[in-house]
Amino acid sequence: MRATAILLTAGLSLVAVGTAGVAASLPLVLASVVLAGVTRVVTDAVEVPATDGVTVRTVATDLWIGPALAAVVLVLWLDATPGEVQALGGMVGLVGMLNYFLRPFYHLIYELGQRLAAL
Repeated sequence: MRATAILLTAGLSLVAVGTAGVAASLPLVLASVVLAGVTRVVTDAVEVPATDGVTVRTVATDLWIGPALAAVVLVLWLDATPGEVQALGGMVGLVGMLNYFLRPFYHLIYELGQRLAAL
């Protein structure tokens, strides 16, 4: 679940920047890194009670990695136009959703491995 949240956060930030018409550049990379730092500081202060065994804090503490991942993507495609930045965000988000939909298969493979190890 954490990987999905991180990838969706990175994808959303890239799509938002691309929609705003901002092309990839070093100042945008720096802004993403600053956003990651601010998100890290803010999520450390989050205190929400647990519901159903999953706390908001558990997921929120990793959300700062999303803007950091977006910065890495921007560094890799530093010459991307706003439309390309938006498309990169869509691709990162798509990988996040693919991870989300494949989670039952991950659990199935894990359970099969556990049963085989018990033989």
